Amino acid sequence: MTPDTTRSVDHSHARHGSSDLDVLVGLWEEARFPRLPCDAPNELRDLAEDVDNPKRVHVVHKASRRHNFQSIVQKYIIQLRDGCDDESCAKPTCFTFRKQNIGRAPIRRYNTTSARTLAIYLATQDNPEHGLCSAPRPPKVPPATTNSLLFLASPRDTRTSSGLSKGPSRGSGHKRNGSALEAIPIKPRSGGDAPDKKNASGGTAKPTGASENTQEPRESRDPGFVVVEKPVSTDYRSFAANVFGTVAFKMMEWLTPAAIEEMSRKASLVKKESGASDIRVGGRTAQESRGGPRPESDGTTAGKKPSREKPSVPAPTPTDLPKSRDQTDQGASDNGEKSAKSVSTPKDDRQPASLPPPAPQRRNSNAKVRTSSGPRTKRQLSVDSFAPDPSADDPFTGLLRSPRANGGSTDKISRGIKTPSSALSRPISQISSALDGVPLETMPPPKSLDTKPKLGRSQLDGAKGSESASPKDAVGSGASSDRSCSNSSTHAADDDSELGEDDIYPQTLSRLDPDVVDFMCNTIQQDGTAERHLLEPQTVTRFHNKDRQKRTLRRKTRTETAKMPNLKLEWKMFVDQTLFYVLSDPRLALESFTSQGLFYDSHTLWYCMLRMTRIAPSLVFDALWMAAGSLFAPPKSLRSSSMPKSKLFSRHEESLSDKEAGRLISICLHALVAAAPLVDDPRQLYDMSRIRSHGLILAGSGAVAQQPSELCLQYEDAFADDMALRLARRVFAALSARNLFDRLIDVNSSDGEPTSERSGEQARHVLAPLFSQLDFFSAESAYKLEFSVKERGLHERRIPILLLDWARTVMIQDWNGTPEILAEGAFGGALALIDAMYEKRHELLLGDVQFRSEYFADRLDMVQVPIAWLTHTSTWRNLHLLDFPYLFSPSTIVSYFRAINFSRMSRAYEEASSYQEKIEVISHRFNFRTHHREVLAERLPAATSKYLILDIRREEVLQDAFDQLWRREERELTKPFKVHLGGSLGENGSDLGGVSQEFFRIAIAQALNPDFGAFAVDERTRMTWFVPGSVEPEWKFELVGLLVSLALYNGLTLPVTFPRALYRKLLGEPVCNLHHIEDGWGPLAAGLTTLLEWDEKDGLVEDVFARTYEFSAEVYGQHVTREMRPPPLDDWPQFPDISWASTSNPAPHEGNPGGDDEAPMVTNANRHAYVADYVTWLTDVSVRRQYQAFERGFLRCLHSKSLWLLTPAILQSMVEGVQEIDLGELQRYTRYEGWDASHRSVKDFWSIVMGYDDEQKRKLLEFVTASDRVPVGGAKNIMFVLQRHGEESEPNARLPTSYTCFGTLLLPEYKSREMMREKLAMALENSQGFGFA
Repeated sequence: MTPDTTRSVDHSHARHGSSDLDVLVGLWEEARFPRLPCDAPNELRDLAEDVDNPKRVHVVHKASRRHNFQSIVQKYIIQLRDGCDDESCAKPTCFTFRKQNIGRAPIRRYNTTSARTLAIYLATQDNPEHGLCSAPRPPKVPPATTNSLLFLASPRDTRTSSGLSKGPSRGSGHKRNGSALEAIPIKPRSGGDAPDKKNASGGTAKPTGASENTQEPRESRDPGFVVVEKPVSTDYRSFAANVFGTVAFKMMEWLTPAAIEEMSRKASLVKKESGASDIRVGGRTAQESRGGPRPESDGTTAGKKPSREKPSVPAPTPTDLPKSRDQTDQGASDNGEKSAKSVSTPKDDRQPASLPPPAPQRRNSNAKVRTSSGPRTKRQLSVDSFAPDPSADDPFTGLLRSPRANGGSTDKISRGIKTPSSALSRPISQISSALDGVPLETMPPPKSLDTKPKLGRSQLDGAKGSESASPKDAVGSGASSDRSCSNSSTHAADDDSELGEDDIYPQTLSRLDPDVVDFMCNTIQQDGTAERHLLEPQTVTRFHNKDRQKRTLRRKTRTETAKMPNLKLEWKMFVDQTLFYVLSDPRLALESFTSQGLFYDSHTLWYCMLRMTRIAPSLVFDALWMAAGSLFAPPKSLRSSSMPKSKLFSRHEESLSDKEAGRLISICLHALVAAAPLVDDPRQLYDMSRIRSHGLILAGSGAVAQQPSELCLQYEDAFADDMALRLARRVFAALSARNLFDRLIDVNSSDGEPTSERSGEQARHVLAPLFSQLDFFSAESAYKLEFSVKERGLHERRIPILLLDWARTVMIQDWNGTPEILAEGAFGGALALIDAMYEKRHELLLGDVQFRSEYFADRLDMVQVPIAWLTHTSTWRNLHLLDFPYLFSPSTIVSYFRAINFSRMSRAYEEASSYQEKIEVISHRFNFRTHHREVLAERLPAATSKYLILDIRREEVLQDAFDQLWRREERELTKPFKVHLGGSLGENGSDLGGVSQEFFRIAIAQALNPDFGAFAVDERTRMTWFVPGSVEPEWKFELVGLLVSLALYNGLTLPVTFPRALYRKLLGEPVCNLHHIEDGWGPLAAGLTTLLEWDEKDGLVEDVFARTYEFSAEVYGQHVTREMRPPPLDDWPQFPDISWASTSNPAPHEGNPGGDDEAPMVTNANRHAYVADYVTWLTDVSVRRQYQAFERGFLRCLHSKSLWLLTPAILQSMVEGVQEIDLGELQRYTRYEGWDASHRSVKDFWSIVMGYDDEQKRKLLEFVTASDRVPVGGAKNIMFVLQRHGEESEPNARLPTSYTCFGTLLLPEYKSREMMREKLAMALENSQGFGFA
């Protein structure tokens, strides 16, 4: 919450509703109403309508919001310093709670500065009312902050009467008698400030709003005193004193209701001591502030309101002093202005005994609401109105509408109820300081109102229930009044007199469209009255292609325009009112951006938001924040009586459907996107997104991308805007709430078990309208504006990137630093948006790199977090960041995956060590002999061995590996892996990693050799795939899968090339599209693509392609063909299971068993199904048994949940490594021992290596590291050390050698480059076998 957030109702105060009502009543009567200016085009007059609800008037809303904020600050200050009256209070900020929980330890009370600082911070949070105590204490003593103020008599003696009083304000003709307030309805204000054309001094009455440019000189309005702050000694080195002790912070406490009352009292005492009469501070005298009666003047000028012009006499006169309401009413009666609503009462302040007692409060069929002194129903009394007509749940609606708007006769009066005195906590004048053109001294105390029956919009437009005797009385919110031009634009006094008692309401436009938005924004920008902001660019002009068939809206050219000094102000107020009125109402906002039932396209909607956010960004974001509140209302299906949880929700609260909610979310998100700076280069969009994904503001020297500092700061200004962030948090919180509603519907519809899909309207996801907009080829959007192809292409990339940036911004700011997260709130909603966009990343033209948020990875433990994730059970409410692995880079994911494997390996090693220790203890205790110990170790090899050790002969690598890995237990396979390779040939290599790498390289090369008949290798792409119907037994495929699993588990790469489809299947992802097989079967994918894209204008599909609906493959030189029937009706034949001589089934190449040999042709109607079936048969049906055996072996060593972290691309890079070797990158990460990079021999080495081809590069890398592939993450993850190994100058010099386990190349210092080239080439060609590896 920010200082402009409205306050929710506090049910512990019986007079709270009356106080809020009094505030709105006073502001309604004193606010300057926006009206459609006279130079507006006629098209706007057709859209103009009147506003009769104070909560829908922008100036009233802004002032009441400020009042509510200051009231909350006061409550928090009292709560922090004094506590509350509830002894069992559990609010941690309450002083009472602190005293109870501190024990016997001394407690330190907050000082003035600390309490003020904390109170302002707490009041600016979301839902600050939740932190207030249920039984707050009223202010017993004046606020401590007022003790630092000194009130001194003004040294000027030329004070005029205008400094004392500005006379009665509008609407003061209603009678008030003491503490008993008459029930007086809010009525539309008259056309002028005074009913008479001439005031008491004979001057002409000024029209409404003229005070903006006709105010009296400042010295003539001298209040008669000055306020100064006591000099205090301040430590200028103190941060708190210089930041929180400033006048700006103190002003927040000086403007609280209690402080205003205290300052009024002090000012009155100073004035009395100086020998003058009471002064008015904020429109009320000190005597009135203390509850005393108003001073009464004589009746010589009763009935005539004083002019706002400067009085002609310098000294106060009785006519300039404030008149009592009785005198004003009497004067009004003498002038013939009789009101049928006012009731005559004596001038005595006491309640007359003859008046009847108050009638009980009730609600009738007319929804009549009256003020009452009794306790009120517990309702949400918010100034914000999310629905256009919330009459069912809003007790203020009837009170805040004029009876003239209801079409009812003013002669038929409802019996009013007497109410107690106003419970307003502060003078109206102080809370209305945000109102434009309203002098603080002229504002009257609030009044209580009676109401008339409230009618709907249709009735206001001429329903049968209207009883108005005059058309003037039937003015409602659905139609504008006859006079749409604001009063300040009229100059003749006769125009004002003609209005008389005509209804004058605030005016607004009922909807927006691109033309209206362009006109309003152009007007504000031309007048120079736009809000000051930090968004870039500061101003935006029209850049779409103009439709020549539409007429451009232009202001009327009038000669009188030059004489209208307030025209700019009128347009500013009217535009602000229109934006507030339309954007804060979800229904009006949806209607504004919908055309003939179709939602605006994304580009048009973004353009409208871009223009509006450059003239009034705070207003636009605040209004949309109010409208987004309707997203939290549950759907109607949840509130039906048949639902078990229907009692949890209010049935009167208006809700939006999923479609409407999705459109409203899209409007808000486009407004947020429009706040970002305009960037013309898509690469800058991507670079800025990468910078901000690391939580950075500026791109430093080591940043992932380089962009100008000016652009980085502009991005920060946009994404750190308080109002925009406030809107973003509410929208994302609403998104998580809508997802919760969907789950509740699923649970209710499935009797407790959530379903995966919903039927009908509920099946439409709330983000479906947004994604439909982002599909730039969608026919479900209304394309209102025309943009160039370049602009369309840029916008197509801009929107998804900036949506991700906003979601990341909210997540970074709301993250609590732990990997366990909640699916609720703004964080959960932002994550839900990113997750939904990731599922549609191909349609949105987004790559995996755009979804990475390295900010989280940099702050998470690389070892503990993935291990804890294995035991974490994620639910729909409790999630884990690792449940969304696309947030992390591939190198981070690989680190997490290997941390999980290392943890399991360490656990297996420790368990074996523990068993060995137990055996040693038992053997020592029972005095086992050596023979017995050996027998025990032989019978418990799986439990006692710390390593998985294989003894492999170099001439029988694969056979020995299969024999020793067969039937191994899982606890053995998860232990650290070691190999004794070539021991029979005298090799004494010690396995520290290099020998294992060599073993896997030899073993996998033999296993995938096509001569064995288990796998086939494509001659063009070098891809390895299963042989359909292989004669090899399934256990061999399982052991091959186990070899791949062991290599992956131990962090080793293999010299293999599998198609991406295999890794998709291993991770449980479907293989059904052409792009899933294009890397392994490129020519086949190209041919099938041609089939799908063929245009039958050039010939029929069956004639041109002549394909039958069959799948064919070559097996052992035989062409095998099968009709692609739906499995399991047909399956690919397996040679070991079929006896061709003893069965009637034909051989695989002899046709389709069980049917005709003639298969149907592929036509235009079935070609899409043919392609999908062909891909399925190629990757699944034809090799199903072989693959399933390979998968069983692959999963033997790996934790099933750890595979959730991987994508097919990451898994492929971990198994195969990276085949492309970048020697430039390798040189940057190489370390040197015995010399440095500037040595001659080092330069010669790199000069020789840079000339190698790909084959020689792989040999060099294999010679040093035992692998010819670069691991995932690039050369930075390779240990490549170039070590000096003596000097060699003789022709028979030593060859270079290496330590493959340590990635070290031992390079002698040769006398010439040619000698080094020769010796290095000889070493690479004869590199098989190990000395010490």
